Amino acid sequence: MKASIFHRLSHGLERYFPEKRIFLRSDTDTRFIRLHPFTQLAMVCGGAVLLGWTILATSILLMDSIGSGSAREQAIREQKLYEDRLNTLSTNLKSRSDEALQAQQRFNVALQEVSQMQSLLLASEDRRKELETGIDVIQATLQRVMKERDESLEKSTLLAAELKSVTGSAKTVAGRQRETEGMVDYLTAELAAVSKTRDENIGEAASLTQDIAQLNAEAQLERERHNRIFTQLEKAVTISLVPLDKMFNAAGLPADRIIETVRRGYSGQGGPLTPLSMTTQGGIESPVAARTNSILERLDNLNLYRIAAEKAPFAMPVKASYRHTSSFGYRRDPKTGGRRMHSGTDFAAASGTPIYATADGVVSHAAWSSGYGRLIKIKHEFGIETRYAHLLRLRVKPGQRVSRGERIGDMGNSGRSTGTHLHYEIRIGGNAVNPMTYIKAARDVF
Repeated sequence: MKASIFHRLSHGLERYFPEKRIFLRSDTDTRFIRLHPFTQLAMVCGGAVLLGWTILATSILLMDSIGSGSAREQAIREQKLYEDRLNTLSTNLKSRSDEALQAQQRFNVALQEVSQMQSLLLASEDRRKELETGIDVIQATLQRVMKERDESLEKSTLLAAELKSVTGSAKTVAGRQRETEGMVDYLTAELAAVSKTRDENIGEAASLTQDIAQLNAEAQLERERHNRIFTQLEKAVTISLVPLDKMFNAAGLPADRIIETVRRGYSGQGGPLTPLSMTTQGGIESPVAARTNSILERLDNLNLYRIAAEKAPFAMPVKASYRHTSSFGYRRDPKTGGRRMHSGTDFAAASGTPIYATADGVVSHAAWSSGYGRLIKIKHEFGIETRYAHLLRLRVKPGQRVSRGERIGDMGNSGRSTGTHLHYEIRIGGNAVNPMTYIKAARDVF
């Protein structure tokens, strides 16, 4: 049965694959190789399989090449976008820095003008007080002279009445007449002197009244000018403080607590921000001094904000071109495939890319740390700690004090990492927070 089936298959294949012989001839002998139909069928099937595998492998290679080309083009486009974004941020940062410097210069000039105007106002106030005192003295003198004149006139009238009522001898009358004439001459001279003094005092009083009116007008103009300057200063300070308030609040750092913490660390006073102590009579602070001190206090807060911004991690750890490869939060673990918490933000760039401190602080750790690889920890103010992991090289030592923008290491691929990148963390009180909250908050200001 089996032979019959084999014979029929062989007979059927001979129509398509007839038996063939391959002759091999030498100098002394001739041999041949017989190719049965089944042998030919096996060769054809093997060739077909080989051809199909070749076509499939070529297709896979072509598809992989096309996919790699698209990925490279996409990576180039993303890198170009990041570079454009960084250039824009750099330009905006320089512009904001120039504006801050110009604002500081305007503040200094305005403070000098305020100081000069304050001195002029004090001088005018002293002169006005002196004039008021002089007018009081002149008025008192004038009243006294007028009173003496009235008394003299009254006395002269009484003497004239008494002279009329006197009777007696001619000698007595002549003597009395001479005495009366002498008294009248004396009183006339005194009255003339008093009238002249009165006229002079009246003229001087009128002149002083004009001077007082002019001084009051000048003082009013100075007050209006002061008010315009103060208004401009208050607007400038408000414009500068509002973005800083928003930046700290967006980062979860209460502005009042930050200012108080920095003030405790920088408690010295002096220089142009020393509060004014000018008061009026009665020890009550003048409105000008109160307004000036309010501006100085807000300028002091602005300076404290600047110090706090240097001590909080608002800067970028990578200044070169980079690619944002992983965000803060739960994600699929690249090693195990499970879902795990990613407590930082990853920035990918070339190996050896410089890494910078994002705020002033003290290095608490600079060594190998298990899955972090080469790790740097920096302690900052306000209970903040930053971590820089998977580094290629460490450029700082524990206990070293670093400044914002100082290079601390090089980007690498050490520890539990799938490629060259920086793992950047921010922790407050030991708890990890999203670093992009600080970076985005700073972009609105710097």
